[in-house]
Amino acid sequence: MKKLILYATKYGATAEIARRIAEKLGDANTHDLKNPIPDLAEYDCIIIGSSIYAGAFRKEVKSFFAQNEGELLQKKLGLFASGMSRGDGDKVFAENVPDKIKQTIKATALLGGIFDPTKANFMERFIMKIVTKQSGHVERIDDSKIENFVREMQG
Repeated sequence: MKKLILYATKYGATAEIARRIAEKLGDANTHDLKNPIPDLAEYDCIIIGSSIYAGAFRKEVKSFFAQNEGELLQKKLGLFASGMSRGDGDKVFAENVPDKIKQTIKATALLGGIFDPTKANFMERFIMKIVTKQSGHVERIDDSKIENFVREMQG
């Protein structure tokens, strides 16, 4: 089964999570949605990841859903999100995924994130200081959740 991991990232955390998922799957291709999309017909399994800001997926993911809904309905589909929230992500997926696509998803997961203050603007640093009570580099990628997500996709 050919696997493709598509992602949209602002600062790189989602790309890092996509890389870790691909490593655990062993034979998946990763691809940034900012680049031309490979032929989806070549893949049996597609995993899509997005960073989350103010509860919303990145516009690249939303556009991808709209343009490829029919094709996605015929694939083994997994979705992941990256962000600093420690919740389970149910609300994020419910609010950002089209209803038809929701019905075909095999696995979803909120897998944590990275906050690098050197890549953030003043307002982002201010908000993160309030939310996390920290002002420096914070990594909350959850490798155990990644492993669970990969197991669900392989099952």
